[in-house]
Amino acid sequence: MRQSKRLPVPPAPWVSPLSNPFIAMRSKPYQQMKKSAPAQPVTIEEAMTWLKENTKTKFDSTVEVHLRLGVDPQKSDQMVRGQIVLPAGAVTKPAIVVFTDNAAQQKEALAAGAAAAGGIELINQIKTEGSLRADITISTPSMMPKVAQIAKVLGPQGLMPNPKTGTVTDQPAVVIGELLAGKISFKMDQLGNIHQAVGKISWDADKIILNTKVFLEAVKAAKPSASRGEFFKSIFLKSTMSPSIPLKV
Repeated sequence: MRQSKRLPVPPAPWVSPLSNPFIAMRSKPYQQMKKSAPAQPVTIEEAMTWLKENTKTKFDSTVEVHLRLGVDPQKSDQMVRGQIVLPAGAVTKPAIVVFTDNAAQQKEALAAGAAAAGGIELINQIKTEGSLRADITISTPSMMPKVAQIAKVLGPQGLMPNPKTGTVTDQPAVVIGELLAGKISFKMDQLGNIHQAVGKISWDADKIILNTKVFLEAVKAAKPSASRGEFFKSIFLKSTMSPSIPLKV
């Protein structure tokens, strides 16, 4: 008896998760905020006024800037990255770990505000535990070959010291001071976007506005020469759990 050939089953059509009412559902406070949120681009000052008046969370919401850039993220010569000191300070104080085998530098790093500082013994501890609780790591150049031993731990967490971000240095205490004073690094993601926290909703509006303007100027200054056309495709300002407010480019 001949068996009939089984026809291939066509793939199911892709369905956007936004079409699912349970996924797309938003809280009532969000829906109320959305009704009064500016739909057209406004100035940073106008956006901050609206956020101040309408953010009603029980916690101190973070204010964030979200950028969509007019670059090709697939091309290495159009990468956008840089560093800037936020004049009104960083949103959170980062937990910093320093790798140095110099006892004096270890003491200076701890005095400057590092969460931990050490040499090969610290590296061996991280290697054994397989993780590190930190926001930033700093290493002296001479320690980098040893730090490479825990690259599999630090790399996936984005914690590997890097000369491009100023975290490989012979003056770790100085870098710690800069980081705690508000120095941040920004880098475009794989989709050509940059996201940056610029303040807390409890801060004075002027401080958040200042941080936002300085950050945008820093990103603008980092525009690659290979990029053509409009650089800022869109700019949004928002607080935690609020709608995004479009800003004038």
